[in-house]
Amino acid sequence: MHHIHLAEGLRLRFPARSADFDQGVEVGMLAALMSQDVSEFSRRISKANLGQVRAVAEQFGYRLVEGETVEDCVVLTFYSRAARPRLRVVHSAGA
Repeated sequence: MHHIHLAEGLRLRFPARSADFDQGVEVGMLAALMSQDVSEFSRRISKANLGQVRAVAEQFGYRLVEGETVEDCVVLTFYSRAARPRLRVVHSAGA
């Protein structure tokens, strides 16, 4: 049985359902977030869903950065292509 990560510390599971059902719920939740034009977010997903999530993200105009891998899951950070890069001022100490 696969746990679906909604947010930090919040997971769902459907013990009476198949793995296909779990994967559909996972992709559906991510699509809902992307449809809200969130500029950046991270979620842990099943590695089995990675290909489908990449395709959906491309259609919504997001790029993905893969992070930590734990067992059969990978942490993905989604960045909207419409969001402007964040610039930071960096001070250098002159010697």
